[in-house]
Amino acid sequence: MNGSLPAGRLAGVDYGRRRIGVAICDAARIICSPLCVHLTSGDREGDAAFFRRLAGDESIAGFVVGLPVHADGTDSAMSAEVERFGAWLGRVTDLPVTFHDERYTSREAAGMLAGVGLTRDRKKSLADAVAAQVILQSWLECRSRGEGPQALDG
Repeated sequence: MNGSLPAGRLAGVDYGRRRIGVAICDAARIICSPLCVHLTSGDREGDAAFFRRLAGDESIAGFVVGLPVHADGTDSAMSAEVERFGAWLGRVTDLPVTFHDERYTSREAAGMLAGVGLTRDRKKSLADAVAAQVILQSWLECRSRGEGPQALDG
């Protein structure tokens, strides 16, 4: 799991125990869009089927998973859980996975949804997918600036 991923469409992932936000980019990696929020089933095989179907339906070449770290860059309580999820995601889809610092993505996603005239419940249901979009966009911007893999990449 390093910082480089093969050419093609990528999926950004904002992991949560109950909800997993998913965003995708185009094959040229120019535009990122929120795609969906997957409600975890508690059944790992059901979740695996969702991600395998997503990878096939969207022609995904790899995943960028947001890694929750503290403001100072040190691991958070969720970091190890997210790293285990990323390893599992790579195994069940047979696709490469890399991690990207997700500090402040939820706040940025909330800001993006603030003035769009949606109900509070609709904003809440979209927030994880928008956070995944922010994670993926940030990863792409780092690569376009020539920044190599960060220490977060496992």
